[in-house]
Amino acid sequence: MQHPFFAIGLPHGSEWLIILVLAILFFGADKLPKLARGLGKSLGEFKKAKEDFEKEVHAAATEPEVKKPEPQNLISGNVPPAVTPTPSTPFTSATPFDDLTKKS
Repeated sequence: MQHPFFAIGLPHGSEWLIILVLAILFFGADKLPKLARGLGKSLGEFKKAKEDFEKEVHAAATEPEVKKPEPQNLISGNVPPAVTPTPSTPFTSATPFDDLTKKS
């Protein structure tokens, strides 16, 4: 029985040799080292970015949580008094729209 990882059709064995020969024919022997160097640099940058991200996450996790003080009343000067709501009067009509639809 095959391993489930290889069941999806990934190349193995002599198929890698065929892929290498096709890559040399397609790109040319002089371009392959440049492509490999560019791939190596991009993987290095990715690894560096991953390490920086992990450092930031670790620093944020170990940083003590600082409680911010409650904001005080920062408004000063001539401030009007607070407005208090007044209770509303109930409608006297059967529906609230009767007064609007009556003709005078």
